[in-house]
Amino acid sequence: MQRPDDRLASALRFATELVAWVATPWALAAHSWASAVLAPALLIGLPTVFATPGDKSNVIVPVPGEVTILLVLLQFGAAVVSAWYLWPAWAAVPVSLLAAVALYTERPRWRWLRSLPVRGGG
Repeated sequence: MQRPDDRLASALRFATELVAWVATPWALAAHSWASAVLAPALLIGLPTVFATPGDKSNVIVPVPGEVTILLVLLQFGAAVVSAWYLWPAWAAVPVSLLAAVALYTERPRWRWLRSLPVRGGG
């Protein structure tokens, strides 16, 4: 199966991830400075370390496509939950819409990811 053209999906995914990277530590800061520091380390670090071969050029720890999909869902969930926790509805609704549209545009990539065999990183 050929990799789909996911330029729009990539842009929407990145925008949603950016919200997660900013809003999640902000939301957690009221509870614990340690969790506020740990959140972006996990949100950025996990997808950096664990990747599906063929999806990224440099893979540290190869994982099946389903794991990459779960990591994206973690980012989207963090963005939406943090936005609703922190901000008024007029700010949280656009984040939810962004995540929903990103989720929709990710579907071809996710079908492709699920079709990839896991092989050694490099």
